[in-house]
Amino acid sequence: MQGQVVRADRGERHRYRPIESELCAGSNALDIACALLDFYPFHTLYVADIDAIQKNGSNAALIEKLHQHFPQLELWVDSGITDVAGFMAWQRRRVGHAVIGSESFPESALLSAVCSSRDALFPLLSLDFKGKRFHGEQSVLSDPGLWPEHVIVMMLARVGSLQGPDFDQLSELSRRASHKKLYSAGGIRSARDLARLACAGAHGALLASALHQHLISASDLAASASEADQTNAQ
Repeated sequence: MQGQVVRADRGERHRYRPIESELCAGSNALDIACALLDFYPFHTLYVADIDAIQKNGSNAALIEKLHQHFPQLELWVDSGITDVAGFMAWQRRRVGHAVIGSESFPESALLSAVCSSRDALFPLLSLDFKGKRFHGEQSVLSDPGLWPEHVIVMMLARVGSLQGPDFDQLSELSRRASHKKLYSAGGIRSARDLARLACAGAHGALLASALHQHLISASDLAASASEADQTNAQ
């Protein structure tokens, strides 16, 4: 937001402030990315361009810098795309994977384009919840046929809370769409949470606060990745 990495606060964006991390000083995006990679060899970095999502500017130049500085990273970027034209323009930039947020109320034609995309830069859908309330068209939530292969389950009211994920919601969506790869986002506070999410059907998870506050260690992440590899090999 406004060129800085901010600490999300339960989806209440008027309360977002520049992050204070135990990994490094300041809230510069390049510094934060460096610190995260020094902490653990992540291969994916999720970025929410809050200004673009709120139709209040853009951090496109900063995201381009991240791509240039860290070409080995997959960038997953939610920039508030709502229509096919915006999606195609993003794909032409070759900067990262487009995340289509349900809270932005994407048009039905966009979801069709996302589902049919065979681009190496596969797009993702973010199913956005605030508490138990779904942010988006109800038809999107009720029909997994509208979802691409990769889906983020974004619990906005838990982001930055460290109160634990919504295991029940993740489990229910996994049951309904067992052929999709679901990624849990919001509230994760420990390695135990990661293990429980895997059991609930999560293919992966988005982490921020637990890393910046050293609640999850590099060895925790390595162990979690190893368990996932063993499960996928079975």
